[in-house]
Amino acid sequence: LGWKFYDADDYHPLENKKKMKEGIPLNDEDRIPWLCALHDILRREDTSRQDTILACSALKKMYRRVLIGGASAIESNQPEQSGENRALKILFVHLDGPKDIIAGRLEKRRGHFMPPELLQSQFDTLEPPSAPENFITVSVEKSLPEILLQIESAILQG
Repeated sequence: LGWKFYDADDYHPLENKKKMKEGIPLNDEDRIPWLCALHDILRREDTSRQDTILACSALKKMYRRVLIGGASAIESNQPEQSGENRALKILFVHLDGPKDIIAGRLEKRRGHFMPPELLQSQFDTLEPPSAPENFITVSVEKSLPEILLQIESAILQG
């Protein structure tokens, strides 16, 4: 697509990385500042009219609201804002699949600060997207070309 790509893991503060490396799951207090920083990146790219893909484990509905609306979405419980702070238009891609498949992929990952042992905590935290959120669900059991085609089709359909 020629879009700019960001991996949210690259923006975790050192304290978060250390905590995960030690096998301690992150909580809301750990994640919210990180998500606000990611929102700022998305806002900057949107302002410069740059289409962007962000790989991010936005596990909870509240986390997705922060990505859309920034820190103010926490207090208001709503991503919708007007004027200069209008909500970003984001299509969330929920990569869904059995824990054993995802665990197998995590086991093959090298040099990452999050150990596979934290996978269960992510499943425990997960609130899959639901209406009225703007999302698609894609099965990780599909082949990579099928996954990419499904995502690209959804993006191009608007």
